[in-house]
Amino acid sequence: MNQDNGYILVLGAGLMQLPAIEAVKELGYKALVIDADPSAVCVHAADRFENIDLKDREKIAELALSLGSSLKAVFTAGTDFSASVAYAAEKCSLPGHSYEACLNASNKVRMRKCFETAGVPSPSFMQITRGSIAQFLSEGKLEEMTFPKVIKPSDNMGARGCRLIRSKKEFLPAVEDAVRNSRTASSILEDYMEGPEFSIDALVYDGTFTITGFADRHIFFSPYFIELGHTMPSAVAEEKKTELIKTFARAVKALGLTRGAAKADIKFTASGPMIGEVAARLSGGYMSGWTYPYSSGLNLTKEALKLSLGLNPDELEKRRVPVNGITDGDFKIYEVPSEKVSAERAWISIPGTISTVNQVNKIESLPFVKNVFFRNHEGDHVDFPRNNVSKCGNAISVSADYSLAVKAAEYAVSNMVLRLLPDCQETEIFLNGYERPDEEGFPYSAFSLSDTQKLTLEHFSESNPKLRSSSLGSVFESEVSSDILNLKDFNHRTVSETLRIFGLFSDPEMEFDTAEFCKALIRGGIQGILYLADCKVSNRLK
Repeated sequence: MNQDNGYILVLGAGLMQLPAIEAVKELGYKALVIDADPSAVCVHAADRFENIDLKDREKIAELALSLGSSLKAVFTAGTDFSASVAYAAEKCSLPGHSYEACLNASNKVRMRKCFETAGVPSPSFMQITRGSIAQFLSEGKLEEMTFPKVIKPSDNMGARGCRLIRSKKEFLPAVEDAVRNSRTASSILEDYMEGPEFSIDALVYDGTFTITGFADRHIFFSPYFIELGHTMPSAVAEEKKTELIKTFARAVKALGLTRGAAKADIKFTASGPMIGEVAARLSGGYMSGWTYPYSSGLNLTKEALKLSLGLNPDELEKRRVPVNGITDGDFKIYEVPSEKVSAERAWISIPGTISTVNQVNKIESLPFVKNVFFRNHEGDHVDFPRNNVSKCGNAISVSADYSLAVKAAEYAVSNMVLRLLPDCQETEIFLNGYERPDEEGFPYSAFSLSDTQKLTLEHFSESNPKLRSSSLGSVFESEVSSDILNLKDFNHRTVSETLRIFGLFSDPEMEFDTAEFCKALIRGGIQGILYLADCKVSNRLK
């Protein structure tokens, strides 16, 4: 396609921006991409790249203005810099959400104040900055506080610095971490919302509000909030879905968003829907660029780009239908129905350094698997995730059947084996179950056993003090109960599957102390027992 129509300025050169860069070119424009990281994965896909920090609004606006009439739009997806987009667009008199509205959607304190003023259901909150921590403690406010609470940086994404505070002893370390992860040294302390969580995307323009993605979020590992995947469309009941959409629309109005994308993290609590956050952009996490197009058949990024160009999203308008049961005087509310189910799942690691990345089966060729994204490679340091940027990779599946889509994505994840270098202090600490005082119950063991199941394994170890690698699977299968063998770890592998995989990657003649082996298995899964085996080999060579 001829690309002489001018430039679209895209903020961000990470993987989440690839669908935007591709859509720019499909629409006949050139992609001018900026990022603070000149080695970002999508730099090569740009028609032109400029090394600019996405926080530097003045420099971004200066670049935008220098292009004159050849600049046709400013855009981002999956970054936390919608305010930078709006600032540059306003300076150049280009369409989009207003700068003030995007500031409302970028700073969590401003956001909560907007919701409070408009009566949009969201948690009670207070702001705590680096300079106010000491005053907060000296005034005795901590002594009056009830728990649980949630602490977040006021202006960051990816769940960095975000966690649940369950007691007074967890308060100070959590607040200090949140402030450290804030660009403005500011955090927001909120009441905890109990209930299932959803991600919702929408396009807003000309008094219309069109739902362009509604997914169940799968969150784990308290006190942190780690999303190990999402499934689209949501399995939520229709009446609850309607209530959630209505609340999202009210939140968008409260923030002043009028032309462009909006993305909500929202929960359905005992009191009904409550807004976690609303961003003035398309979602990241593979939702807007991958799972929604697979589920709906609509290129959402391209339709959102049309809004930034001052055009109507014509393909969206052909496909959308009114949402039943919603009457709203401010918006006409629509949705694009899903045609298929798409599931995204992440794989994670225990702490250490990757020696090899192995696949039990080639996961890119598994049935119903559409994409596999590797975030970590040989030689990389890995850790048990405390935020959503510490995951090791993602698999995305598509099927007309809900169960098949979910099983395919989970099976793909279960086929990934990240083997760790031996003799690593971090790995040893994890396998021995060390916890920080402010992280009770975290990090999680690969397998969670009941007291009865723990006793079963203890008796098994006493009856079989030594086991050879070649006979491990058969002895476990014959002597350990099926309720233990069928337990799944955080990468969707059962104990039986873990032992089978161990047989593929280990020396069949190696002998283990059974109690030591069981401890490494339960705590670290396949990584734990392969690490144990590799340490034995390493010690022999010393």
